[in-house]
Amino acid sequence: MQIQPILAALKHHKLATVLIALEIALACAVFCNACALIADRLTLMRVDSGVAEPSLGTIQISGYENTQAADLNARVLTGLRSIAGVQSVSVLNSIPFGARRGTAGFSKDAAGKQFGGVVEFYLGGPGAFQALGVQVIAGRGPAPDDFKPFDGLMPGQSAVEMTRALAEHLWPGENPLGKEIWAFDSHYRVVGIIDHLVRPDPTGWPQGQRDWSSFVPGEPGKFLSGSYLLRADPAQLPRVLRDAKAAIAKIAPEVVLDHEQSRTLNDLRERSFKSNRAMTGVLVGVIVALLGVTALGIVGLASFWVAQRRRQIGIRRALGATRNDILRYFQVENFLIVTFGVVLGLGLAIGINLALMKWFEVARMPLWYLPVGAIALWVLGQLAVLAPALRAADVPPVVATRSV
Repeated sequence: MQIQPILAALKHHKLATVLIALEIALACAVFCNACALIADRLTLMRVDSGVAEPSLGTIQISGYENTQAADLNARVLTGLRSIAGVQSVSVLNSIPFGARRGTAGFSKDAAGKQFGGVVEFYLGGPGAFQALGVQVIAGRGPAPDDFKPFDGLMPGQSAVEMTRALAEHLWPGENPLGKEIWAFDSHYRVVGIIDHLVRPDPTGWPQGQRDWSSFVPGEPGKFLSGSYLLRADPAQLPRVLRDAKAAIAKIAPEVVLDHEQSRTLNDLRERSFKSNRAMTGVLVGVIVALLGVTALGIVGLASFWVAQRRRQIGIRRALGATRNDILRYFQVENFLIVTFGVVLGLGLAIGINLALMKWFEVARMPLWYLPVGAIALWVLGQLAVLAPALRAADVPPVVATRSV
């Protein structure tokens, strides 16, 4: 089929053609960027925490003086360990998907000239590292001698375990074991590399930095108290956590139990990604609505043109055009309009993504989303024009004589 006659016919309907092409361009741009945002949110919600989530819960308390911390830790640890089903109880400052108390910047040299980044320092007492269930892939975990008392916010010197992602960021291509880092006045030596350990607030960090975490061993005290990690069989964990909350009222009636933060890690994960699930639903709704409106626009325009061209269609049928010729004409015409809109839409999609990157720190949209968006709009256009095109193909040749 020759394209020139179709283009000539479209020139007689410039306004309608331009409007539907602009609608397709907008749909293509929004579709590509919305799909990229949805994929990013789904990737975030599936982030590997690196810990034994189904077996872990946390108790968070406040409302006590630092001078009471040592006694409080002793009472709480003893009381919670006596609960049936509890496998371990330990002190841990930050909780994956929960309380965040160890976010800090650090450097790769004592002078502080080589900034390493902002990471999460998980500061834990004896048993916390094992309770988390993280996987050590190089070096070792914390030894008993690594847990020492400290008087500042963090131990002044200690062995440290860090995630593979953080180690690769700091020393790409090098063996990180034995390397040193400095945070505030503290000095740490890397003794172990763990596979994954997610930040407490992964939603607030770029994808490549959500796993920038380290574990620092320390003896519980006034700067390591009030945050407790419980481990139990997944089937018993909800009951264990309920018993633990009830026990706190008897163990330490003077403290304040934070019910919002005292949850299982599964519950904390669900709450952490609640807004992301809502955004994903909204974006899916936007895509469906926009594609639906675009399809209706194509159907309406094609139906209008079929009604206007009944005489011309009848004449073509009388001159020997087959039903397939008429059907193909409208499909090619629609393909040309959609292609024009898609070309504009792909440029608009890139522009929107660059604006989102600049103003909202959104990740760069992978380029392969562009051909996916184009194909989706082409398919949508062909499906939308099919019904009007079939009606046009059903116009009998006798219409030409009746219209004379």
